[in-house]
Amino acid sequence: MGEFPLFVDLEGVPCLIAGGGRVALRKARALLACAPRLTVVAPRFLPEFQALEQAGELRLLRRAFRPKDLEGNRLAVAATGDRGVNRQIAALCRARGILVNVADDQEACTCKFPAVVRRGGLTIGVSTGGASPTAARFFKERIEALIPAGEGELADILDFLARSRAVVRERLPEGARGPVFAALFDRCMALGRGLSGEELEEVLKEAARDE
Repeated sequence: MGEFPLFVDLEGVPCLIAGGGRVALRKARALLACAPRLTVVAPRFLPEFQALEQAGELRLLRRAFRPKDLEGNRLAVAATGDRGVNRQIAALCRARGILVNVADDQEACTCKFPAVVRRGGLTIGVSTGGASPTAARFFKERIEALIPAGEGELADILDFLARSRAVVRERLPEGARGPVFAALFDRCMALGRGLSGEELEEVLKEAARDE
């Protein structure tokens, strides 16, 4: 059965990672890009975790996982290196309705971490349903190569497109908006930047003439 791709706002959301090794660190860095309130529990941690704690990025609990650690969390990652403990965490999360990602155990997961492409406000997730992380990375790299604008340029374009939506909705009837949104995007991509006020007006006037 296919999996439903869902983008979730994790800013300020309590999340837990069980594990202090390389896999747990990779998962932590992926989550921290979305600014959750992150707690990591493990008897020992890689030095990189200490640096993240000192920077105020996350909180470390220096001990073994306890079931009560899940209280209040919306998402958990089981990456302890112990398959039995990971499975225990997964079962507890399922019983409590907490999304759980289990390292190297796709069957125990209720959510998976995709390979992610980020350019400004653009986010693209690539998943093979756990079949092949290598394939996911392959297609991620191909997608990155297809995006012509750099991160700064794309951020400027997306910011302009977001601001222009209200103007288009105010000036044009619903049936005429789609082609205008497409024209604005095409012009931005051709120029490699957001449009000026005068350039936006030009596109709107062309649309008005075509009605």
